[in-house]
Amino acid sequence: MVSLLASHHSAEDDTWGLDHGAWTVLRFLYPQAKVPVFQVSIDMGRGLEHQLEVGRTLAQLRDRGVLILGSGNVVHNLRTMRFGGQPLDFALEFDQLFADRLGARDLKPLADAAGLGTLLRMAHPTVDHYMPALTIAGASDARDQLTFMTDAIDLGSVSMRSFVFHQGA
Repeated sequence: MVSLLASHHSAEDDTWGLDHGAWTVLRFLYPQAKVPVFQVSIDMGRGLEHQLEVGRTLAQLRDRGVLILGSGNVVHNLRTMRFGGQPLDFALEFDQLFADRLGARDLKPLADAAGLGTLLRMAHPTVDHYMPALTIAGASDARDQLTFMTDAIDLGSVSMRSFVFHQGA
């Protein structure tokens, strides 16, 4: 895996263990923990387009039967969350924009921080919870069907949108 991502300046490091974004999902998918896992960390200094590139590189693993799984949030602004509150306008707008662009396979605007401007900054004061979605989007291709499994916005400003790219039957 490290050699596959060599052009992205990857390095192997197994001293930390799995991040909560990995083990919290995997413990329900594979409760017996009998599945090999290679976690790819995000590089906050490389920008959003880099995450699409990492996904494009990882895409070749799909043909070898490797599941590429990402975890995060399409909208993640804890500063504005409201318990029991209705979704905030910016959260609805960003979530819908993401879903529309993803559905159209128009990924470039989703990685254009300048073009997304204030809306991105409202949806993600820091983009660490957004970047995994871009990696997964980058790993998709024209053969894939897109299924949205969840599209709820919780706490007013946390999108729980879940999606799967899969090949048709």
